Amino acid sequence: MENFRIAIFIITILFSIINLMFILKYDLQMLQQNSYRNSRYIHWIRNSDETSRMPRLITMALLAMLCAYWFTWTQLIACIVLIFMIVSMANKKYKKPLVFTPRIWRLVIGCIVLFATIAFLFSMYNLAYLSRVLLALSAVSYVIVIIANWALLPVERSINQSYVDDAERRLAQMPDMKIIGITGSYGKTSTKHYLNRILNEQYNVLMTPGSYNTPMGVVRTIRELMEPYHDIFIVEMGAKNIGDIKEICDIVHPEIGILTSVGAQHLESFKTIENVQRTKFELIDALPESGLAILNNDFEYVENRVVNNVNTIRYAVKSSDRINYTATDIKYSIAGTSFTLLNKSDGSRLDIKTRLLGESNISNLMAAIIVAKELGISDDKIQYAASKVEQVEHRLSMKQTPGKVTIIDDAFNSNPVGASMALDVLRMMDSGKRIIITPGMIELGEKQIEYNTDFGKKMASSCDIAIVVGQYNREAIVSGFNMGIGADNTAELHTVESFAEAQQFLHSILQPGDIVLYENDLPDTFK
Repeated sequence: MENFRIAIFIITILFSIINLMFILKYDLQMLQQNSYRNSRYIHWIRNSDETSRMPRLITMALLAMLCAYWFTWTQLIACIVLIFMIVSMANKKYKKPLVFTPRIWRLVIGCIVLFATIAFLFSMYNLAYLSRVLLALSAVSYVIVIIANWALLPVERSINQSYVDDAERRLAQMPDMKIIGITGSYGKTSTKHYLNRILNEQYNVLMTPGSYNTPMGVVRTIRELMEPYHDIFIVEMGAKNIGDIKEICDIVHPEIGILTSVGAQHLESFKTIENVQRTKFELIDALPESGLAILNNDFEYVENRVVNNVNTIRYAVKSSDRINYTATDIKYSIAGTSFTLLNKSDGSRLDIKTRLLGESNISNLMAAIIVAKELGISDDKIQYAASKVEQVEHRLSMKQTPGKVTIIDDAFNSNPVGASMALDVLRMMDSGKRIIITPGMIELGEKQIEYNTDFGKKMASSCDIAIVVGQYNREAIVSGFNMGIGADNTAELHTVESFAEAQQFLHSILQPGDIVLYENDLPDTFK
């Protein structure tokens, strides 16, 4: 009997350790999605239901049971429950799983050292407490992650600085390479891709891949992808705090800067639109006197900002007196868009045909074409490249399924301006039912409810069926949708708990000729 008790005790310890490792993996995944910033991670913990997540509640229940009783059968029950928990966590799928970078491995080691130290100290006092300690650590493992992340900050800063120094050395060896910075509240990734496609007609171009728009993402691009034969380096610059773009500019020193927009994005961290403006213009302020700024005057907080440190070219889809370029004769079709780029300074025109859809993409393409013209690309090469430009994945891209259903994919990082333009595109479609699937928009600070209410109101007049996913923005969208319903439309609204449930409902109503717009796709940090 004593051997049986010992075996159950050891098995309980083993399963408690495995359970702790799975919960730790999830905690590190959320820290990674919060950019390794403790302040953002703590804010997320406070504003989510993380402390009452099911694995933590079950772990606390097991801890209470083991504290109340210490008989073999209670340990056996704990083992069985832990097995089910471990299997459930092992099979759970995430939109953005944990990426095991060197930094994550350092954090894993740091957390294990802290876990082991605490467990060792308690087990020295009484070995019977070990399983209880492990369960207690599982319940508050995010605290250990925060401590380990804080303790390793000096190490990370030192490592990052060595990478920055190496990137700067490589750039210094290529003084003739032209560096183009692109930033904006939205549109920067698409503009980067369009510019890359057009400039490749004449130059060897390197661009930051994917969403490598942070200082270390840019540094990694330089160290791993830059070659001596590159003529141009296109750098996407993202920001969630004041100073983020200046930090990138201090590394790469751009000569041309494109500002695609200043709008309501990341207001949760920026707090005000004025702070967004100040941060985005860090790129323009960093340009040398001989540089060039390309500014999108369709946005109030771009238009009203005076720039006198560098030569500027201003453009807008909506014509005004204070711009150099505008788009005229815009026509949309299932095949794409055609428009004329008008140079208001000299009256010259350039007819453009593209597969891209939506006013936002015309704007993004205009910025790319203007830079191409400034860098000496001929009109015929620009027209050819524009006709071949592919839409960036998940950014108002359109495709047709074998079942003759049109999919408009605008799932990446929805924002008020982009969401409104996506609805404009959906409203133009008339081949079948117009359906939208969305969880709404995030990171809009105090404007969150207002913008999602307006979004719901416009949805009512732009679609036939709306499917709202999750609870995060449900109340605001439903309220706006009900306000937008009138005698002239009969749009239906459905609410579901998950994307999987939305897909299941969609398949039950879908018919050939229908159009489905996927607007935004919240990350795992949102419920």
